[in-house]
Amino acid sequence: MSGALTLDTYRLLGRSGLRVSPLSLGTMTFGADWGWGADKDEARKIFDTYLDRGGNFIDTASQYTNGSSEQLLGEFTADNRESLVLATKYTMLRRQNDPNSGGNHRKSMFASVEASLRRLNTDYIDLLYLHAWDFMTPVDEILRGMDDLVRSGKVLYVGISDAPAWQVSRMQAIADLRGWSPLIALQIEYSLIERTVERDLIPMARELGLGVIPWSPLGGGVLTGKYTRDDLKLEAAGSPEGTRKNVVAGQGALTERSLDIADVVKEVAAEIGKSPAQVALAWTLRNPGVTSPIIGARTATQLEDNLGALDVKFDAGQLDRLQQASAIELGFPHDMLNLPMTRTVVSGDLKVQGRS
Repeated sequence: MSGALTLDTYRLLGRSGLRVSPLSLGTMTFGADWGWGADKDEARKIFDTYLDRGGNFIDTASQYTNGSSEQLLGEFTADNRESLVLATKYTMLRRQNDPNSGGNHRKSMFASVEASLRRLNTDYIDLLYLHAWDFMTPVDEILRGMDDLVRSGKVLYVGISDAPAWQVSRMQAIADLRGWSPLIALQIEYSLIERTVERDLIPMARELGLGVIPWSPLGGGVLTGKYTRDDLKLEAAGSPEGTRKNVVAGQGALTERSLDIADVVKEVAAEIGKSPAQVALAWTLRNPGVTSPIIGARTATQLEDNLGALDVKFDAGQLDRLQQASAIELGFPHDMLNLPMTRTVVSGDLKVQGRS
């Protein structure tokens, strides 16, 4: 990454012509319904700060803070809706004891979109994600439902989040063959703590034209350095309600390994005069497959600090230390295919430059 980025250094999202900021504003923190989010006034400060700096990419979901996130965004975007790229998601259960109020199927999709449109106070959604794979709904039902929403004008683009790579690639191939709306964005967890997506999900996204939108690039806050070994004793939360610490524990982000990585992040941050959060975000931005990591700030001060990631620069030694501390094994077939012996028997001594 050469030179300093700004929020108005816009990037194309996947295989579309849609321009989005290099950091997107996550709004799972908008609303205090879950016990740890921002109230309306603070959420408004966060929103205004992001827009004032040139940001245009807003991320929410149907069930974030029980719908308060979308409702607040409906108020905040009343005067600038057309200039924003507003993304939301469907899948999560909207009513207890009603099995069809959640899931990936057409009934859930259409009902969730209608509810989101009402809360967002808009007549269209720029980007609709499938939020999480349910392992039940046929892919053609999902794709045709999404295409119908695009054709109706209620949704402009479609994407997918938290799904197996082989299902996403299969869906993209079907969409291309049938002339349905293609997926343009892939939202996945990605950070120095969670790099297993480098095995298949990120390479798949680059190959098939999906812009990667990482969530939790700070590892649930672990990479900011605010947790210690004492926090390893925390009881994991069974839902997003409660305290933020318990939620992080429930996501599996609080481990000895993640705290070891956070220690290296703090060391590098001290060397370059930046905050640990800025270092962690800047590392994620360096991946050429990444389009726009999601910032999930709870205060305007946190947001300002996070935006400082746009002008972080590392030297080779610092990058190597971050790489070594967070390294993962790619596993089969990746490791085997990269062996010198395998390369020799496949390509011989030919000097062939492959794709990265």
